[in-house]
Amino acid sequence: MAVFQIGDKVETLDDVISGKVIKVSGGTVTMETTDGFSLNFESNELVRIDTGDIKVSNYEISQIKAEKELPKKRRTQAMKPKERNAPKMEVDLHIHQLTKTSKGMSNHEMLNLQLDTARRQLDFAMRKRIQKVVFIHGVGEGILKEELYYLFRRYENVKYYDADYQKYGLGATEVYIYQNA
Repeated sequence: MAVFQIGDKVETLDDVISGKVIKVSGGTVTMETTDGFSLNFESNELVRIDTGDIKVSNYEISQIKAEKELPKKRRTQAMKPKERNAPKMEVDLHIHQLTKTSKGMSNHEMLNLQLDTARRQLDFAMRKRIQKVVFIHGVGEGILKEELYYLFRRYENVKYYDADYQKYGLGATEVYIYQNA
């Protein structure tokens, strides 16, 4: 690999840009183009040019081109098995999440608001083909949970069960939506 020094005349391999090296920092070379712009390049993206003899061999150029043609490895975070099965959507049905204040609302009105929200979110998930939805209802007296179960039984393409205990405790139900082809 070529080592550049301040004052070297260089060209880029991929573009028709040439200029003079004004700064070298590690593998990064700052070049002032013939138009007066300062641009940063990796050292493997540049070749030194002279007004006289060419000091770069064809072998070096082919090495650099071969290196550039290699596909770049993308860093993807490997999903852990538990995360792969994690729900795609969570719906918190606690009343303080659904309205600014529940002051003046009867228990019946609060329950209806929670059930309407659950129905809307379940329909949304079906339209958007989201397979798993967790409804967080809390423990309480179990009235909301029973009403949710009644709602879920009215759908033919859903299966529901207690959500992950370690993550939600006893206060959540996971709904699996069977996707039609």
